[in-house]
Amino acid sequence: MRRVDAKNARTGMTIASDVYALSGQLVIPKGVVLNSKTISKLGFYSIPFILVEDDEVTLGARNTERTYHEKVQSDPQFIAFKHKFEEEVVSFKEHMNEVINLNEPLDVDELLERTGSMMSAAPDSIGILTLLSNMHNYDDETFAHSMNVALICNLFAKWVHLSDDEITMATLCGLLHDIGKLTIPESILRKPARLTEAEYARIKDHPRAGYEILRKNNMDPHICNAALMHHERCDGGGYPLRLKGAQIDPFAKIVAIADVYDATTSPRVYRGPMCPFEVIRMFEQDGLQKYDPGYIMTILENIVNTYLLETVRLSDGKEGQVIYINKNHLARPTIKIDGGYFDLSTNRDVNIVAII
Repeated sequence: MRRVDAKNARTGMTIASDVYALSGQLVIPKGVVLNSKTISKLGFYSIPFILVEDDEVTLGARNTERTYHEKVQSDPQFIAFKHKFEEEVVSFKEHMNEVINLNEPLDVDELLERTGSMMSAAPDSIGILTLLSNMHNYDDETFAHSMNVALICNLFAKWVHLSDDEITMATLCGLLHDIGKLTIPESILRKPARLTEAEYARIKDHPRAGYEILRKNNMDPHICNAALMHHERCDGGGYPLRLKGAQIDPFAKIVAIADVYDATTSPRVYRGPMCPFEVIRMFEQDGLQKYDPGYIMTILENIVNTYLLETVRLSDGKEGQVIYINKNHLARPTIKIDGGYFDLSTNRDVNIVAII
């Protein structure tokens, strides 16, 4: 048995001990062999670490068929965006290190300018969500993730019809939500052995640390609160304060959704990106109590609409085109297959497993 950072979990690992959420809910029972779905649940429930058996299941040969994501990654517009993204991640890292290590002030105008340039660089032919879900894994994961969440928050804020000033605020909240992690030594963040109680408490305290950094830099209270509250959940099952509903800053609620969406749809070394329809299913199943209903349903509906008319593969191996979104079951649209129509909302044993 060995302890593994949840973000380093891989398909084929066997869970050696029941995995519980902070609320006490059983997330993954002992003995389960991890796949892309169960790995994504670790991020969805903010599970920091797991215990796995030493022996791992041998992975099967990778399907050589060119996937939807491989097609996107070969698009010249995607390649140009990726280059711009990588440049901005490096600049963001440099600025944040100056803030943390040299006590330099946060330059909000510069951060906004760089984030705006990222939005401008995004091609109209490929949506932001698709672009970000196809980015490769980065060693500087905290910085790349923060950039992703900023761009996703910008999009989500537009979808829920916030004002221009509020969209800017949501973007900054997303960009700076994880700044507290920069105070945690790499020896703790990447420690392969079991953490001590003090080390585990240090990791769980990163929202408070981020709040203090931002407060000392005279950041807007919403930005400070987003750092403090992005792991809070409306049902009280989050941390560090176990806040509920209206106690949570509205911008933190948007960041929380963007944070989980990026974690589940981004590729990792050990797996490809999770199908957006599976992520939506998880939100519909567990998220309506955990996330603000006024935000989550609008956001999910817009996410699904970005995949209207896309070709998908179903769990039974059939392929077809998404032609109708069922608002009562967003993860289960109607699919056109060989001239016929297959309503997933009435065929519950079949799911969308990939966009192709």
